[in-house]
Amino acid sequence: MTELVVLLDDHGSAVGTQDKATVHHGATPLHLAFSAYLVDPDGMLLVTQRAPTKATFPGVWTNSVCGHPGPGEALDAAAGRRALDELGVTVGELQLVLPEFAYVAEQDGVVENERCPVFVGMLPGRELGLDPTEVGGAEWVPWATFADEVLDGRRVVSSWCREQVEQLVQLGPDPAHWPAADPALLPPAARMERWTPGPAAE
Repeated sequence: MTELVVLLDDHGSAVGTQDKATVHHGATPLHLAFSAYLVDPDGMLLVTQRAPTKATFPGVWTNSVCGHPGPGEALDAAAGRRALDELGVTVGELQLVLPEFAYVAEQDGVVENERCPVFVGMLPGRELGLDPTEVGGAEWVPWATFADEVLDGRRVVSSWCREQVEQLVQLGPDPAHWPAADPALLPPAARMERWTPGPAAE
């Protein structure tokens, strides 16, 4: 089955779709994505490593789950879908925390160019069912430790994860109490009537 990503103009409005298998290259068009940071009840953050066979950024450590919504798919639904497919976990409500995040990154001639709103969500525990074609490894780390190590360079992560951490630390020391962002700040392509922010992840 062809997996489509949503292409965007410079204002974040949808302008079409493209096969995910062909969208990433040296001049990747701007498209819609998401990132999510998942924590357990003890405040431990799930950090994942991209599988070594991934077409983009193989082997790189990053946040809990990233991905692309399909055409007409709400961002929180897409994040829940990818968490189940890649990590084998069911996430409850996801809370929007960085609605305007965007980045460009390059590795080995392949460019990522995304408007990538960021979510936080809670997991009931630490039991995982990793898909080895998507995830090469996983680690549970206290958020404060993870953030400190990323920002001082001791922990190497994807460039988008580092940029996200720089913004997320400004929201407070506990992901469970990060304030919910205004969904009106999402890119126009991601503003859907059926999408509503979940309650604070407590």
